[in-house]
Amino acid sequence: MMSQETISTGHTFQLPAQLSASIVGAVFPADRDAVATLLPAGLDPIRATRTRAALTVLAVSYDRIGEDTIDPYDEVGVLLPAVETGTRTWPYLSGLRRGVSGYVYTLPVLTEPARAFGVDIWGYPKLVADIDLRDKGRTRHATVTADGQHVLAFDGWRPPTIPARLSGYNYTVKDDQLLREQTRLSGTVGIWPRGHAELAFGEHPIGKRLATVTIDERPLYTVAADCDFEIEAGS
Repeated sequence: MMSQETISTGHTFQLPAQLSASIVGAVFPADRDAVATLLPAGLDPIRATRTRAALTVLAVSYDRIGEDTIDPYDEVGVLLPAVETGTRTWPYLSGLRRGVSGYVYTLPVLTEPARAFGVDIWGYPKLVADIDLRDKGRTRHATVTADGQHVLAFDGWRPPTIPARLSGYNYTVKDDQLLREQTRLSGTVGIWPRGHAELAFGEHPIGKRLATVTIDERPLYTVAADCDFEIEAGS
């Protein structure tokens, strides 16, 4: 069902929102109890392995948002792959199927319209930050600084991609309500087991909080996509 949303900057979007982007990311095994403490009520971490949950980083460069409704921007998101409480997950299989879906913990972006686009419509925890995102060969480098403090640094190897259509979901909290947003993607997608990626958190309060989660140095897999995708209204 189509609808319209006008955000605080005056821009109006059709929902489901249509976007086009280049994505490189990694899914890291992470301490299950520590991940659980960062999730809102109603969500549980997935079982990415027999004993570990997951923490995912996605470094994204957008080249179209809506009908070119706002200018292109970059973002670096930290997601906690999760399911609704009581939903069963399976080691490794759930890590593969749900590793880039789940609760969006933080989502630094480059511009105020980009922030309002996510916050006003879905409650995404976006903040305006300085983001240095660049590709060198098959590796994407991303550093994020907010309020003069280092949030995180990420390097991820881009795997080969093939044409694909995928669906997923995000969880956010808006007005104290847990929302689920269906997502759909079409383009070229790649997943590479145990690929190279590095992640470090800084002194910014968000970085400090995420640093309390023990993650493995080597990811479960790295992921890449060059795609069009859409985000439905939350429910």
